[in-house]
Amino acid sequence: MRIALTLSFLLALPAYAQTATEAVAPEGATGLATEATAPVTSDTWMVAAANPLAVEAGADVLRAGGSAADAMIAVQAVLGLVEPQSSGLGGGAFLVWYDAASGEITTLDGRETAPMAATPTLFQDETGAPLGFFDAVVGGLSVGTPGTPMLLEEAHRRWGTANWSGLFDAAITLADEGFPTSLRLAKLVTEDAERLATSDATAAYFLPNGQPLQKGETLRNPAYADTLRAMAADGAAAFYSGEIAEGIVAAVRDAALPGLLSLDDLSAYQVKERDAVCAPYRGAEVCGMGPPSSGGLTVGQILGMLEPYDIAAMGPDSAEAWRLIGDASRLAFADRGRYMADSDFVPVPTAGLLNPAYLAERATLLQGDDSLPEVSAGTPPWDHAMLLADDRSIELPSTSQISIVDAAGNALSMTTTIENGFGSRVMAPGGFLLNNELTDFSFATQDDGVPIANRVEPGKRPRSSMAPTIVLRDGAPILVVGSPGGSRIIGYVAKTIVAYMDWGMDVQAAVAMPHLVNRFGTYDVEAGTSAEDLTEPLTALGYEVNARDLNSGLHAIALDENGLSGGADPRREGIAIGE
Repeated sequence: MRIALTLSFLLALPAYAQTATEAVAPEGATGLATEATAPVTSDTWMVAAANPLAVEAGADVLRAGGSAADAMIAVQAVLGLVEPQSSGLGGGAFLVWYDAASGEITTLDGRETAPMAATPTLFQDETGAPLGFFDAVVGGLSVGTPGTPMLLEEAHRRWGTANWSGLFDAAITLADEGFPTSLRLAKLVTEDAERLATSDATAAYFLPNGQPLQKGETLRNPAYADTLRAMAADGAAAFYSGEIAEGIVAAVRDAALPGLLSLDDLSAYQVKERDAVCAPYRGAEVCGMGPPSSGGLTVGQILGMLEPYDIAAMGPDSAEAWRLIGDASRLAFADRGRYMADSDFVPVPTAGLLNPAYLAERATLLQGDDSLPEVSAGTPPWDHAMLLADDRSIELPSTSQISIVDAAGNALSMTTTIENGFGSRVMAPGGFLLNNELTDFSFATQDDGVPIANRVEPGKRPRSSMAPTIVLRDGAPILVVGSPGGSRIIGYVAKTIVAYMDWGMDVQAAVAMPHLVNRFGTYDVEAGTSAEDLTEPLTALGYEVNARDLNSGLHAIALDENGLSGGADPRREGIAIGE
């Protein structure tokens, strides 16, 4: 029997509308352990992602016997159309795959690369001062070589079972015939109208007749349909060469702030298989992406420092539990800022950062009664030495998460992005937005003569916080999870793992639970939720507390002896479907 998740917002909010067009982040909620809807349950397969139309496209592939990789391609193709502000062909992604036949974890890096003409001073003015963030974002200068199309093809080559060309049918039909603009997309277009207006092609699509798209307005994208037809017929090569590639380069170089991307950059792009980063936690293995993502390492460090403490006994309402989580996060972020970058360019002490003795030593710093007055990077074990300065790059939220388990037991977690909402605001002639991923690099190159690991270099991949994660117990997956949210992704994913594994919440409750995130000292608590009830006790522990919107987009699937259960973040418009 098919079961589709119909979400409600957090307790005391109106019920989630059952169409694909009605959801938007809630303005408030109550209940620290949120009384959200029950998770979707299934015996066979499940897909959870950020838009109902995309989830249904993936579900159709799974119903027809396709693999999780096949379903992901269908989901991503539709997401690039109906949720263009978050991900698409013009961006990049990280993919974590569990293979049921071999029991192995494989991670694929589809992160964007800096053009070969880029220099470390790319985002500095003539005086050497860093540009303002949005001064660098809007236009062609921030555009890196997209990786998503090649990642789709590589995943299909390795794990696909369905016919490649048919996986784009749902997205092509929606692009040709049109789809209703969701409330979320309409709201974001209105909020970003000024930046969207800086490009004629972008403005023509999102601001027809000079006015922002309205909720329910039918939106068609025949240029995107043509791009997908070309890829369906000729694979990723149709994107990285020929007319589509020429259109991308022209859009970048003709933008108000011209960029450096070239046809050679596109033709040279490669998806890379990376070693999975796996960290032990409560008898399980938490596996994710290594560099150039900081997600797997930083989540693993946070959990590793929490391992000696009985978080379960404290419970989710405990300020002491959140002190431990918050300061473990601060310590991990200090290491992240010092050491983590593209390991093809900078030596990263990956093993040392997760070394049990090192994390046990760092965990002793959490033994006090109050918040740590200050934190700094540690000195993990190295198999080589390098002196590096702390990074100061900005990473703002957008992005999207796809979680899938297929009937064969394969599991996929993929976080996909164009970086900031609407990326560079430059739309290629092929009907998709281009990323602003290069602004994930540090704009500064050094600090008092000491180089910053995440500085711009030709061909380098900017550091990311994306944290697609698969948690294994006894070699089999028990949780598939990930989220958008900029550098707060790490906190969102770690919180969800703690809620599920320590606090015994079901997967929907773990996803929906109000957020508390601490990266650099200030404790961000989710405004309008009972997370704000912890403001006074956290302040008493020495934290500055900031109530604000924390708009994650967690999508998770739990696996146990009863089958599959799925959770979709009520802060966005996604759903889970399983059969």
